[in-house]
Amino acid sequence: MREFRYEKATDPAGAVALLAGAPEGAYLGGGTNLVDLMRLGVATPDVLVDVRTLTSTEVEDLPDGGLRIGAAVPNADLAGERRVRERYPLLAQALLAGASGQLRNRATTGGNLLQRTRCTYFTDTSMPCNKREPGSGCGAVNGFHRNLAVLGATVEGADSPHTCIATHPSDMAVALRALDASVRVLGADGERTVPIGDLHRLPGDDPSRDTTLAHGELITGIDVPALPWATRSRYRKVRDRASYAFALVSVAAALDLDGSTVRDVRIALGGVAHVPWRATVAEDALRGGPATEAAFAAAAEAELAAARPLTDNAFKVPMVTNMITRTLVQLAEARA
Repeated sequence: MREFRYEKATDPAGAVALLAGAPEGAYLGGGTNLVDLMRLGVATPDVLVDVRTLTSTEVEDLPDGGLRIGAAVPNADLAGERRVRERYPLLAQALLAGASGQLRNRATTGGNLLQRTRCTYFTDTSMPCNKREPGSGCGAVNGFHRNLAVLGATVEGADSPHTCIATHPSDMAVALRALDASVRVLGADGERTVPIGDLHRLPGDDPSRDTTLAHGELITGIDVPALPWATRSRYRKVRDRASYAFALVSVAAALDLDGSTVRDVRIALGGVAHVPWRATVAEDALRGGPATEAAFAAAAEAELAAARPLTDNAFKVPMVTNMITRTLVQLAEARA
C-alpha cells in the first residue's frame, strides 16, 4: 500500500478545501470499498480526508413528504429506518440485499453511491484495464465477462482504449434511481444538487470515470421525493449465492394501477450496466396500457432490444426480461 497522509477536517467546507489542494487525494467515509482498493494497489491516494463525522447521520422529513438522508447514515440504519420501510420498501430491500451485516454497519449512504464499478480485471493490477490504466485495453472482452455489462457498455475490441464492460455494484443506487432521488453535493464553487440519473456515467470515451463529480466534491445528502404509490414496490436480486454477492441482475420496481391499467411505473436495473440503469423504454411502453403479463414481457423485451451481450453474459438478457415481468406481475397481483 502506498504511504498516505491522514487528515480530519472540522466541517464539510474544510474537507473540500483540503482535497482541493491534493489532486491525488480522496475522501474516507466508511472505507469499505476504498480501503480494499488501496490494499490491492488499485487506488493510490496520497492524502485521505476523513469525512465520516462531518455530514449528517439523520433521516429528515421533507415538506413534500419525501426524505432527506444524511450522507453519513450507515446503510444498516437506513435499511431499518421506519419511514424508509413504510414509504419506500424497495429501498430498504435493496440495502438489505447488499454486502453483509458487518459492512452495512460501517458503509455510509454517500460512500455507497461512489463504489467503483466491478470487474475482475479492474482489481487485478497485472491485467489490462482501461478503467484502472487508461489506454491499456480491456482484458474482460476476451476473458471472464460473465458478470459484466450488456447495456450501455463501450465495446470496440480488447485493444481499444475506450472499451469497458464493467458494472455498477450498488444495490441502493438502483433503488434510488427508480425513485428519482437527488444527490446534494458540496464543492469548491458551493453547493449543487445532482439528479441521481446524472451522477453516474457510462464509459463512453473515458472508462476511468465512474461519476460526473469533480475532484473534491463531497456528497452531503440524498433527497428522495415523495412517491405515495412506492409503498407497494419491490427490489429483487439474482446472485450466485444467497448473501454477500454482487448482483448478476437486479430489478427495482414500483407500479401504480388504475383498475387494470398502468397509471405509472418505475423500473431500474442493476448488474447490467456501468450505471444504475433506468428502464425508460419499458416504462414508456407500459404507461396507459394493460397491466398484464404479456404487456410486462413485451415492455421488458423492448428495453433489452439495445443489449449487446458477449458470449458468457448473454444469459442476462432473458434473465432481465423474466425478472422485470415476474416482479411487475407480483406487484399487480398485490394491488388487486
